[in-house]
Amino acid sequence: MPTRYRAELHENCDGQLVVTVGLDKCLLLYPLPEFEEIERKLVKLPSLNKQAKRLQRLLIGHATECEMDGQGRFLISEPLRKFAGLEKRVALIGQGNKFEIWDEDSWNANRDEWIEEESLESLEDLSPELGSLAL
Repeated sequence: MPTRYRAELHENCDGQLVVTVGLDKCLLLYPLPEFEEIERKLVKLPSLNKQAKRLQRLLIGHATECEMDGQGRFLISEPLRKFAGLEKRVALIGQGNKFEIWDEDSWNANRDEWIEEESLESLEDLSPELGSLAL
């Protein structure tokens, strides 16, 4: 974990983290209180809804608690590392209330693809929520 995030994570969650799968073949890393909030929302979804059940199985079913040590390190289980194809180098991408963990090569390839797609698509196709966002 980069140094700039360690103090806040120790203060807000005592270094307690949750790693789970993401839908883009990356891993999601949450501070424990943030994940508990997500979990509460997920379990309230309708159990007969196929998409809701799938999301519950993926996010909750693969959730693994881990603890950051004094040097900002944390262990990711072998099944999660295999899911995300993590090799030697990883990219940790901040996403507000969570981080995404990517194999560095996969992150670079996806990022470049997304930038290319965005440059090819019209800004007129943005949803109203994104259209009102000032960057």
